[in-house]
Amino acid sequence: MLETPDLSGLSSLLTRDLPRALGLARTSLLLWDRKLEAFESLTTGETQAQPGRPGAPDAAGLGAGDANTGKWLLAEGHLIEGPQGRHDVVMVPLMARSGVVGMLVLGEPAAGSRRRRPPLGKRDAVLVSALAARAALALENHLYQREVVSSERMAALGTMAGMLAHDFRGPMTIIRGYAETLVDGLISPADLQARATLIMNAVDRLERMTTETLDFARGGGKLARRTLPLRLLLEDFASGLVDEVPGMQIVSDHAVGTETIAVDVDKLRRVLSNMAANARDALGGKGTLTLQARVALRDGAPWLALLVFDDGPGVPPEIRDRVFEPFVTKGKKQGTGLGLAVSKRFVEDHGGQVELLPEGPGARFRISLPLHPPPEAPRSA
Repeated sequence: MLETPDLSGLSSLLTRDLPRALGLARTSLLLWDRKLEAFESLTTGETQAQPGRPGAPDAAGLGAGDANTGKWLLAEGHLIEGPQGRHDVVMVPLMARSGVVGMLVLGEPAAGSRRRRPPLGKRDAVLVSALAARAALALENHLYQREVVSSERMAALGTMAGMLAHDFRGPMTIIRGYAETLVDGLISPADLQARATLIMNAVDRLERMTTETLDFARGGGKLARRTLPLRLLLEDFASGLVDEVPGMQIVSDHAVGTETIAVDVDKLRRVLSNMAANARDALGGKGTLTLQARVALRDGAPWLALLVFDDGPGVPPEIRDRVFEPFVTKGKKQGTGLGLAVSKRFVEDHGGQVELLPEGPGARFRISLPLHPPPEAPRSA
């Protein structure tokens, strides 16, 4: 019983195997909900408890309402007769270290069995009490595991929500800025169309970011690679940062030639956007962000070395060793500590690395990416 893998297995032992061993027609397992201060019925075959309604029968034929109808109470091997209730029902409290965790409801004798009053003999009562003590410990463990899983799900949901809020700020800044210019009504039709197009592109990007964040939360790693001229891609990234972090001066130093690169453009853009947002926050919205790109050979293959650095105060010494971990942040009013964790994940999905370099001054990051993914090894037959 203590080794049952889940609540369903425990319920099966107590509501199927136990009644056969005792010669009873049915039993029921009720869980005690501490928040609601009420019993709920655990139906055989289900891994989660279903709220019990007074008088509503479960699969075993006894519902949560039967918790108040048994005439007999089993405590420490002794049957205690109550003033009222059903003569063929025995209530067995399941007492664990934390208190009451449930109730085992033993029903009427099976057809053909000798009817007894009380329904359990002395020997069976002692055995059922010992079994109930072990069942209570097992039930407490399963309920604790269920609470842990629930809290982990809530934590994961909070992580995902924080990640979305962090990464949405850039595109939302673009949408807000251009929407404000449209309200004035003092722009030409050509400018109106251009700005409306930029707003639509930003909205499309938000949608892609939502999908990517879900992939990240699920432990994704899928890439939608496109092969593009490296110079044009870097220029597009720098131009996009000008709109995403207004007030920051973006300096581009792209010493690259005619090379091409195969990357997931949206994910790599998010990497740079996150770093630019961190620089903006550290500099109070005004400062210089430099993108410096070079191509070099590594193990005979061309790699992109992209330096991203600002002229701010740099990364605080106390978090330098943990700067790529989730929720690590310091000194930023709006920071969640997710931006660099997401960036590291996306760079590694490309087979690259991202590292924090010594101060120079300001925060200095180096992103290393292969221009083209290595060929996949042939699958064995």
